[in-house]
Amino acid sequence: MVDLLITGGVVVTMGLGRRVIDDGGVALEGSHILDVDTSAELTSRYKAKRVIDATHKIVMPGLFDGHSHAGHGLLKSLGYHNQLWYKACEQIYAEGSPPGFWRAEALLTSLERLRFGVTCSLTFLGGGDSVMRTDDPVYGVSHCEAVEDVGIREFLAVGPRRPPFPRKYSRWDGATKTDLMVSFEDQLATSRALIEGWDGGADGRVRIAMMLPTSHPEHGGFTGEELEELKYMAGAVRRLSKEKRVLFTQDGHTKGTVKFAHEELGLLGPDALLSHSTDLTDEEIELCRKTGTRIVHNPSAVASMTARCPVPELLDAGVTVMLGSDASAPDRSFDMFRHMFQCMRYHRRHYRDDRVLPPGKVLEMATVDAAKAMGLGNELGSLEPGKRADVILVDARKPHMYPLNMAADRVAYYANGNDVDTVIVDGEVLMEGCEVKTVDVDEVLDLAQEEAEAMIDRNGLRHLMDYTEGYWGRSRY
Repeated sequence: MVDLLITGGVVVTMGLGRRVIDDGGVALEGSHILDVDTSAELTSRYKAKRVIDATHKIVMPGLFDGHSHAGHGLLKSLGYHNQLWYKACEQIYAEGSPPGFWRAEALLTSLERLRFGVTCSLTFLGGGDSVMRTDDPVYGVSHCEAVEDVGIREFLAVGPRRPPFPRKYSRWDGATKTDLMVSFEDQLATSRALIEGWDGGADGRVRIAMMLPTSHPEHGGFTGEELEELKYMAGAVRRLSKEKRVLFTQDGHTKGTVKFAHEELGLLGPDALLSHSTDLTDEEIELCRKTGTRIVHNPSAVASMTARCPVPELLDAGVTVMLGSDASAPDRSFDMFRHMFQCMRYHRRHYRDDRVLPPGKVLEMATVDAAKAMGLGNELGSLEPGKRADVILVDARKPHMYPLNMAADRVAYYANGNDVDTVIVDGEVLMEGCEVKTVDVDEVLDLAQEEAEAMIDRNGLRHLMDYTEGYWGRSRY
């Protein structure tokens, strides 16, 4: 007898052969997939403790999000009207965010991901100009505990902020603020503590990744002393990531930075995941292929407005590319269906060719290719026997999804996050019939509102909520 049998759905397996089964299902035993076949075959083979009827639903692997930022969920739009959002991030993350802020934000964003069928993601513990909240483990612990409560998978990327060091951070005890100066070694020690306390390895839903700020030599180059400091930091971070066998990631790569990261800092490799990666040269694309380095493309991010990630070129060269949201601030969500659609339009517009990036390829970039990019290709990303049971059901009984045929096209072109009906992670039903089983949705939303208001007042940023001149009635600000 199996634990759970899903029947009657259109199964988009994303497995070898990319089989789509019109009246199919999935048999789950514990945390793994036991079988995938037609409903008739499965019901003839197995008795089940529980059956989920997936009639009028599309059954598929959980989606992946390869790049986002913790903290951003409570900063949506704040200061974006007058171009102060970026500075607000840096102030809040280093000097104006107690542990309760990080817990509330992680609950909110994990809940959003769950509702949208995103079962595995990578999140930086901060943002702005790589301001990581790694002056003390308590902030990362608060985040990880919240993600664990919701029940989805996440890699939390931790590491040092940009030099020079030491850097100012502030801690809060109620209304009392205490400033302190934090060294690179302090941030590295915090990162090690979070890995040792929270990286669950193959069996853990919450895992840790190491990050290092991306170096931009095109901004004027580095003095000899600056370069030596960068090399020291890069060496220490990569030694730790390899010692603990955790994923390594960087935010904000663009033309010239990949070559610098490889030749000067020795950062590339099959455990490295580089985000944005816009305007890469042919030489840098070849470096990614040769070293096995993976790329995260964020088609809805601001970085993709100012330059283009050469996704078709990377794919043609044999580089693994996954999708990311870069969410959830200042202006985007964790809806990976939306980002899949944006990805296709983005590159087709560049080439003036609607044959570029077929929907099947973009679905791969959000599932099976994404799992490979994150080092999870043997565990996740497709519905196949032996893989972990991360499954979502998309409700297709809606006008924008009908007629119910060509299911892969419906998912890539027409679906949105609110169409997700059921989410299963490791065989555990986290949401069914759009009802979340793990946390109280209203309590999460109320806590997020409370912490956001407190954060705005704590940092004196209420004026950043004002609508600025040019917001209404003009073609640009």
